[in-house]
Amino acid sequence: MEWNIDISAGQLNRILTEGNEKFHEEKSEVLKAGLSVANYIQVDDTGARHKGINGYCTFVGNALFSWFASTGSKSRINFLELLRAGENDYKLTDESFEYMARYRVAPWIREKLLIRTEKIFSDKSSWDKHISDLGILNKHYRRLVTEAALIGSVLEHGFDKSTVILSDDAGQFNIFLHALCWIHAERAVKSLIAINEQQQKEIDWARNEIWEIYDSLLTYKTGPNERAKIEITGRFDKFCDTKTSFHRLNIRLKKFCSNKEELLLVLERPEIPLHNNQSESDIREYVKRRKISGSTRSDDGRKCRDTFASLKKTAMKLKVGFWNYLIDRINNIGAILPLSQLVLDASKK
Repeated sequence: MEWNIDISAGQLNRILTEGNEKFHEEKSEVLKAGLSVANYIQVDDTGARHKGINGYCTFVGNALFSWFASTGSKSRINFLELLRAGENDYKLTDESFEYMARYRVAPWIREKLLIRTEKIFSDKSSWDKHISDLGILNKHYRRLVTEAALIGSVLEHGFDKSTVILSDDAGQFNIFLHALCWIHAERAVKSLIAINEQQQKEIDWARNEIWEIYDSLLTYKTGPNERAKIEITGRFDKFCDTKTSFHRLNIRLKKFCSNKEELLLVLERPEIPLHNNQSESDIREYVKRRKISGSTRSDDGRKCRDTFASLKKTAMKLKVGFWNYLIDRINNIGAILPLSQLVLDASKK
């Protein structure tokens, strides 16, 4: 009103949510570019209510890009659908059948899927019809074969199986080459409540060992060598094999042992981070907005929130002023290259 401008809430909503197709397209290209050059991606999710119904926002990114997508699920199927980067097909490949064998899908189901000539399905409806026609009605098996077909699609569209997926141990992200966050792993020990002095001493010992191994891994990342790898692995094994008087701590140590491959993946891939703090940092602003606004009310509003959060965070990582970026795009100046191209260029430096 200080500028003598009277504008309705509806008009503000239209300005913010309509006519943003080029921004949505650029967001989609950012994910494709980011995945095509990533040695690793960090992933996370958070609650995101939409139209009064609980939903989730999934984050995918690394040091070069950030990408957000809000959906009604945080399942493995949902995550794989997002990794398709805009594609909608389902494909049965060798990797699909390997996945089904690993998760013990019934042999008769694998055989039926294998002998049928159809291996590519254009969309969800055609895939669902196919598995129904084959008599695959059990929900558990339908989920597994759908995950398998999505894995085939993701890989066929260029996702590299050597790309490390770093998470905080949420099960839906545990696919392909998976690494775990050390900070989240340590929190499981930190959260234990001791009821006597001996238990507290044992918790303190365990936490100290975790951070000692963590520091050794940080040093290793700066100069990988076989001797250090053997020493760190040995210390990790000794830590996991220790039996304390605190039963719940022993359970935590057993969990460390079962997660050994994912926690020590950095010994083979020293370029990956040891923690998932980047994803938590990127998603924090999203969480703040959710706490302030509550939820989105329209599909366009949710889509725009995801798009502009993705573009803003990506621009910041690429050292591009977001305000300058918006002015450039709105006025069709073209002085700033597509963010996807900047991601590709930055990956070569």
